[in-house]
Amino acid sequence: MSIEEQVTLYEVGLRDGLQNEPAFVPTDDKLVLARMLADAGLTRIELTSFVSPRWIPQLADHERVAHDAERRPGVQYSALVPNRRGLDGARRAHLDEVAIFLSATETHTQRNINKSISEALAVLSEVSACAIAAGIRVRGYISVVFGCPYEGAVATARVHALVRSLLDMGVFEVSLGDTIGVGNPRQVKNLVRSLLTEVSPDRLALHLHDTRGTALANVVSGLDEGIRTFDTSFGGLGGCPYAPGAAGNLATEDLVYLLDGMGCPCSVDLDRLILASLHVTELIGRSLPSKVLQAELARRQRDLSRRAKANQTTST
Repeated sequence: MSIEEQVTLYEVGLRDGLQNEPAFVPTDDKLVLARMLADAGLTRIELTSFVSPRWIPQLADHERVAHDAERRPGVQYSALVPNRRGLDGARRAHLDEVAIFLSATETHTQRNINKSISEALAVLSEVSACAIAAGIRVRGYISVVFGCPYEGAVATARVHALVRSLLDMGVFEVSLGDTIGVGNPRQVKNLVRSLLTEVSPDRLALHLHDTRGTALANVVSGLDEGIRTFDTSFGGLGGCPYAPGAAGNLATEDLVYLLDGMGCPCSVDLDRLILASLHVTELIGRSLPSKVLQAELARRQRDLSRRAKANQTTST
């Protein structure tokens, strides 16, 4: 692994993270968070999802978030779009990029978007063609590539076929999702190494969940195989609907800390990133699972306690 190669973090907290929150986060606060993430140096930020508010009430303000988010030079802003209507919203918001999605198994695709895989591919092909014609880059997500809550293990050949289908549509990057956090480093190595016989590593990304505590280990396995783009969520915001109470998305802070320690450049300011996570913690009223964030909170509490003791000693 060449540690000189830039690693890119694709921040999904405002979409994949917030969509799991039961209480609505005000739109203006989401816009502040988007600005704080850009301040921290993140260069790819997924702002929202153009889905029906009936499906995801937390993202009912997608039009305004996508349109009003402050644009920064060098930062790519994107949103998830399930269909042509979603794409039309993204176009009105003048987004740089959209993401399309499906699952690696029939059952999960049906449960998630009420379509078969073949039906989903037909819709996505139309969306992709229209987006590219409008000058918008298209990213693709494939969920449950390492395991499905309904069908269990997923065949590598099935993932290969879906990656090829998305790339044939003109998708510039495919994100491989360990949606329920069952993958391990050997599985990551085997799947990525297999895909690299057909696809260059810059066309692939990893979307790893930390449900069972393996996300960072899986990142290292991906790095060893040449992957340089990873999806993360600040603070570890998010969850896994199939494992209530479990940690969900890989925390951006945890990966930044790991990359910094390994000498892998990612151009993200950890201190500023922590400020964004502390702010969202206040907004949602609960702690977040990021280990680095928890360590920082413990350090701050310890410093406050020491200062209080010092002041008490001085006053007596």
